[in-house]
Amino acid sequence: MSEPFKSYSTLVTISAKKQDESQNLAVTAAQAADDRKGGDIVLLKVAEVSYLADYFVMVTGFSKVQVRAISQSIQEKVETELQRQPLRMEGQAEGTWVLLDYGDVIVHILMPQEREFYNLEAFWGHAERIDFAALS
Repeated sequence: MSEPFKSYSTLVTISAKKQDESQNLAVTAAQAADDRKGGDIVLLKVAEVSYLADYFVMVTGFSKVQVRAISQSIQEKVETELQRQPLRMEGQAEGTWVLLDYGDVIVHILMPQEREFYNLEAFWGHAERIDFAALS
Protein backbone atom coordinates (compact mmCIF):
# COMPACT_ATOMS: atom_id res chain seq x y z
CA MET A 1 0.00 0.00 0.00
CA SER A 2 1.42 3.37 -0.93
CA GLU A 3 2.12 5.91 1.82
CA PRO A 4 -0.36 8.60 0.58
CA PHE A 5 -3.18 6.04 0.51
CA LYS A 6 -2.30 4.89 4.02
CA SER A 7 -2.44 8.47 5.30
CA TYR A 8 -5.79 9.13 3.63
CA SER A 9 -7.20 5.92 5.10
CA THR A 10 -6.03 6.96 8.57
CA LEU A 11 -7.62 10.40 8.18
CA VAL A 12 -10.95 8.88 7.11
CA THR A 13 -10.88 6.55 10.13
CA ILE A 14 -10.09 9.44 12.51
CA SER A 15 -12.83 11.58 10.94
CA ALA A 16 -15.42 8.80 11.30
CA LYS A 17 -14.44 8.25 14.94
CA LYS A 18 -14.73 12.00 15.63
CA GLN A 19 -18.21 12.06 14.04
CA ASP A 20 -19.30 9.13 16.24
CA GLU A 21 -17.97 10.91 19.36
CA SER A 22 -19.71 14.14 18.36
CA GLN A 23 -23.01 12.37 17.78
CA ASN A 24 -22.67 10.57 21.12
CA LEU A 25 -22.10 13.91 22.86
CA ALA A 26 -25.11 15.47 21.12
CA VAL A 27 -27.37 12.55 22.07
CA THR A 28 -26.08 12.55 25.66
CA ALA A 29 -26.86 16.27 25.94
CA ALA A 30 -30.32 15.70 24.46
CA GLN A 31 -31.01 12.88 26.92
CA ALA A 32 -29.97 15.08 29.85
CA ALA A 33 -32.30 17.82 28.59
CA ASP A 34 -35.10 15.29 28.27
CA ASP A 35 -34.46 14.17 31.87
CA ARG A 36 -35.31 17.75 32.93
CA LYS A 37 -38.40 17.85 30.71
CA GLY A 38 -36.87 20.07 28.04
CA GLY A 39 -39.25 20.58 25.14
CA ASP A 40 -38.96 20.27 21.36
CA ILE A 41 -35.47 18.75 21.42
CA VAL A 42 -33.84 18.88 18.00
CA LEU A 43 -30.37 17.86 16.86
CA LEU A 44 -28.92 19.47 13.74
CA LYS A 45 -25.97 17.83 12.03
CA VAL A 46 -24.18 20.96 10.85
CA ALA A 47 -20.80 19.40 10.05
CA GLU A 48 -21.44 19.51 6.29
CA VAL A 49 -22.62 23.14 6.27
CA SER A 50 -20.60 24.86 8.98
CA TYR A 51 -17.14 24.92 10.45
CA LEU A 52 -18.54 26.00 13.86
CA ALA A 53 -19.43 22.51 15.10
CA ASP A 54 -20.54 19.04 14.05
CA TYR A 55 -23.90 19.23 15.85
CA PHE A 56 -26.23 21.79 17.36
CA VAL A 57 -28.67 20.69 20.04
CA MET A 58 -31.76 22.89 20.50
CA VAL A 59 -33.95 22.64 23.59
CA THR A 60 -36.85 24.69 24.93
CA GLY A 61 -37.07 25.43 28.65
CA PHE A 62 -40.34 26.89 29.87
CA SER A 63 -38.97 29.05 32.71
CA LYS A 64 -35.63 30.59 33.61
CA VAL A 65 -35.29 28.08 36.44
CA GLN A 66 -35.91 25.20 34.03
CA VAL A 67 -33.45 26.58 31.47
CA ARG A 68 -30.76 26.66 34.17
CA ALA A 69 -31.72 23.19 35.42
CA ILE A 70 -31.47 21.76 31.90
CA SER A 71 -28.06 23.39 31.48
CA GLN A 72 -26.85 21.96 34.79
CA SER A 73 -28.21 18.51 33.94
CA ILE A 74 -26.41 18.50 30.59
CA GLN A 75 -23.13 19.62 32.14
CA GLU A 76 -23.30 16.95 34.85
CA LYS A 77 -24.28 14.10 32.50
CA VAL A 78 -21.67 14.98 29.88
CA GLU A 79 -18.94 15.32 32.51
CA THR A 80 -19.91 12.07 34.25
CA GLU A 81 -20.40 9.94 31.14
CA LEU A 82 -17.96 11.50 28.68
CA GLN A 83 -15.49 13.37 30.90
CA ARG A 84 -16.05 16.59 28.96
CA GLN A 85 -16.68 20.12 30.15
CA PRO A 86 -17.91 23.01 28.03
CA LEU A 87 -15.20 25.17 26.53
CA ARG A 88 -17.51 28.16 26.92
CA MET A 89 -20.83 28.91 28.60
CA GLU A 90 -23.03 31.95 28.13
CA GLY A 91 -26.38 33.14 29.44
CA GLN A 92 -26.47 31.19 32.69
CA ALA A 93 -27.20 34.30 34.78
CA GLU A 94 -30.04 35.55 32.55
CA GLY A 95 -31.58 32.13 32.03
CA THR A 96 -33.44 32.94 28.81
CA TRP A 97 -30.86 31.46 26.41
CA VAL A 98 -27.99 29.34 27.69
CA LEU A 99 -25.27 28.28 25.29
CA LEU A 100 -22.93 25.38 26.11
CA ASP A 101 -20.06 25.13 23.64
CA TYR A 102 -18.24 21.79 23.65
CA GLY A 103 -16.37 22.58 20.43
CA ASP A 104 -17.80 19.84 18.25
CA VAL A 105 -21.29 20.22 19.77
CA ILE A 106 -23.05 23.47 20.68
CA VAL A 107 -26.12 23.26 22.91
CA HIS A 108 -28.75 26.02 22.87
CA ILE A 109 -31.32 26.03 25.68
CA LEU A 110 -33.90 28.74 25.03
CA MET A 111 -37.14 30.05 26.45
CA PRO A 112 -40.03 29.76 23.92
CA GLN A 113 -39.99 33.47 23.00
CA GLU A 114 -36.23 33.45 22.28
CA ARG A 115 -36.45 30.21 20.35
CA GLU A 116 -39.25 31.56 18.18
CA PHE A 117 -37.58 34.94 17.64
CA TYR A 118 -34.11 33.64 16.71
CA ASN A 119 -35.46 30.57 14.88
CA LEU A 120 -32.09 28.82 14.68
CA GLU A 121 -33.64 25.77 13.01
CA ALA A 122 -34.70 27.91 10.04
CA PHE A 123 -31.34 29.70 9.92
CA TRP A 124 -29.60 26.32 9.79
CA GLY A 125 -32.39 24.78 7.69
CA HIS A 126 -29.92 23.36 5.18
CA ALA A 127 -28.42 21.15 7.92
CA GLU A 128 -29.61 17.59 8.47
CA ARG A 129 -32.33 17.62 11.14
CA ILE A 130 -32.34 14.72 13.57
CA ASP A 131 -35.51 14.52 15.64
CA PHE A 132 -34.57 13.46 19.16
CA ALA A 133 -37.91 11.69 19.67
CA ALA A 134 -36.87 9.21 16.97
CA LEU A 135 -33.68 8.40 18.90
CA SER A 136 -35.28 7.74 22.28
